[in-house]
Amino acid sequence: MSKLGLLQTSIRSTLAARTSLSQTHRLLPFLLFDPTRRFSTAAEQPPQNSAPGQPPSLDATVDQIVRNPNTGAAVYGKLVGITRNTLRTDVVNLLEGCNLTLEDVKVHYNGPFIPTGMLVQFPPGREFENAVRVLRGRGLAQVFRLQRLDRHLWDDIPHYDGKTVLIEGIPRTALQEDVERFLSGTPYEASSIKIFMKQGSIRMATVQFPSQIQAKNAYITKNKGFIQNDKVLMRVLQ
Repeated sequence: MSKLGLLQTSIRSTLAARTSLSQTHRLLPFLLFDPTRRFSTAAEQPPQNSAPGQPPSLDATVDQIVRNPNTGAAVYGKLVGITRNTLRTDVVNLLEGCNLTLEDVKVHYNGPFIPTGMLVQFPPGREFENAVRVLRGRGLAQVFRLQRLDRHLWDDIPHYDGKTVLIEGIPRTALQEDVERFLSGTPYEASSIKIFMKQGSIRMATVQFPSQIQAKNAYITKNKGFIQNDKVLMRVLQ
C-alpha cells in the first residue's frame, strides 16, 4: 500500500474513534443517572428543561428521583404503643390496606421478653406513608407511633413465629435434662433448648417446636408445671 493510502486509513481510524468516544460520552450520563431507561419498554419522554439530544441537568435528575423514588426496596418501621397481649394479627388488621402478612410483622422483646413494639416490613411503594394515614384516619396517631427502622435492625430481631416457647422460673440447680424431662410427651426440638439468666436472678429457657399448633399445645399442657420442686410459667413467643 502507498504512503498516501496508509495516511488516509490512519485518518479514517482516528475520526471513527473520536466519533465513538463522543457518542459514549453523550450516553454515559444516561446510564449513570437513569438506569431504568435500559430496561423500560415504554415510550420515552424527553426530560424537562433539557435541550433535545442533550443529557438532563443534575437538578432535573434529582427532581426525577424525588418524584419517582425507587419502588423496589422494602421499608421498615417500628410500631410503638402495643400492649403485652398485642398479637401480630392485631397489627395486620390495624394496618388494613397496607398489604401486610404475618411474615411482615415481628415482635420486639426486651431483656425479660416483654414486648416493646412491633417491627413491620412494608412492601415496596408508599405503604409506610399509607400506614401513617391509616393511623391518623382512625384517630390512633396518639396511641400508636410508627417510626422508620433500618434494615439491619429488622434482620437482627429473631422471628419466633409462634413456634418458640419461653419457660420462666427454672430452678438454679436444674440441668438441661430436667428441662427435657419436664417437656416429655411434647414434640419439642431438643437441640433448640437454650437456658439463660435474665435480670440477674430469673432463669429462663427457650425451646422450639415444629409448628405453631404444637407450641400452643405444649403451652396448654405444661404451663404452671414443675421443674424439680419449682413451678414454672410458659409463654408462646410470636
